[in-house]
Amino acid sequence: MALIDLLIVDPLLVGVCFTTLSIIYFCIYQLYLHPLSHIPGPIAARITPLWLWYHAYIGDEASTIYALHETYGPLLRVSPNEVDISDHDAVPAIYTLKGGFQKAACYGNFDIDGHKTIFSTTDTEYRSPRAKAVVPLFSTKSIRENEGPLYECVDRMVERMREEKARLGRSNVLNLTRSLAVDAVSTHLFRENYNGVSEKGRILSASAFVDAFVAVGRFFYLPNWLFVWLEWTIEKCAADEKTEMSMAAVDKFVEDVVAKTKSGAGNYPGRLMELGLETSEVKAQCKDLVFAGTDSSGMNLATICRQLAMHPEKYEILRNEVCTNALSGPEKHEIQSLPYLSAVIKECLRISMANPTRLPHVVPTEGWTFKGVLFPAGTLVGCSAYELHFNRSVFPNPFSFQPERWLEGTVTPEANKSFFAFGAGARACIARNLAMTELFMATERLVLKDVLRAARPVQSKVEIFEWFNSSVKGEKIELVWN
Repeated sequence: MALIDLLIVDPLLVGVCFTTLSIIYFCIYQLYLHPLSHIPGPIAARITPLWLWYHAYIGDEASTIYALHETYGPLLRVSPNEVDISDHDAVPAIYTLKGGFQKAACYGNFDIDGHKTIFSTTDTEYRSPRAKAVVPLFSTKSIRENEGPLYECVDRMVERMREEKARLGRSNVLNLTRSLAVDAVSTHLFRENYNGVSEKGRILSASAFVDAFVAVGRFFYLPNWLFVWLEWTIEKCAADEKTEMSMAAVDKFVEDVVAKTKSGAGNYPGRLMELGLETSEVKAQCKDLVFAGTDSSGMNLATICRQLAMHPEKYEILRNEVCTNALSGPEKHEIQSLPYLSAVIKECLRISMANPTRLPHVVPTEGWTFKGVLFPAGTLVGCSAYELHFNRSVFPNPFSFQPERWLEGTVTPEANKSFFAFGAGARACIARNLAMTELFMATERLVLKDVLRAARPVQSKVEIFEWFNSSVKGEKIELVWN
């Protein structure tokens, strides 16, 4: 009776006891009674999403989860209602078959200026007309018709690298490849060149804008209401002049392009205007494209430059193939059909980690069974490029640069199934054809001009923040020439 009497007269003790029992019950439920309790994972991750949010924030999510898979197996519970899958057999169901599962709500954290974009929306009815309007611009036919202006962008970048090589003996190739990327995407899709390669500054004016959007990946998994509050707080308390100037430069470029464009014009904003969209949304969709087209393509091409500099013997093989083809006259092949060039680019896409983390989607109402394991409706499931591209059973010595993996007679079906650089299915990167063309053109020109001969990397290792879009620590991938 003494304890009961104490509880009656001490409401604080009642509250403490109730809270303690509630926490104990909650932990027991998450660990042993939750519908996903049969999926292994760290105790902290199975109890609370804070574990995942923390690793996403500090930027080691992908490598941490990669290491945990070696302990727990191909299915890993990374949050109370979220499972990471390191098995390429899961890709078709999640991303491809019948359109794949719906994107998770956290993609909404990549909305721009209050508008959902073709990338960020989870609503297929919202996305479908917008995507259909612009998909023709990414077709092989459209890109081929615009080869001349694209090669002009590439040649300016190659000449800038040659100039830096001669004048300084070193180059931040990440800045140059980002500059090319924004020039290529604006030239092809807006019909107006951003002229990033021609800028006199040491860092591309759009870089801080891109970096600000990349940094959103720190908070990718947060509930949207919490993300919006946090974003507002950061804007009020941690804004910096460099980012504001960069945002203003991109805003002005996009505003000028949209102002010059008429509804029905063949470029990207013109096709969106034809749908009757508000001008503010057209601008948001264009800014989303500038961000996406600059970041991933820039990282991928910088990785190609670095790897070729690190492996001069492979550079010589590639140079022999490219130069022989260039001198072949009527027998010249399309560059995208050159086997070693294709292998170099695909291998660099495998290891560049431009987009290292998971692409979470939602298990539909009927649930999903994968290899005998049941995933209830509403479960978040996803695969990541980091897991698939560095799978040791598929890619022996996964962190080494081996273009030969992709040559005919060597490449395995498992390797092709595990290639995830652009995602998969209907929601894969809409600009992948343009991105690949840009990589082929730039690599061909760099090799033909022999710019990378005698180059060597400054950093022994490129370290990244493993956010949704990776961010290079130090913002440099540098080469020096002897």
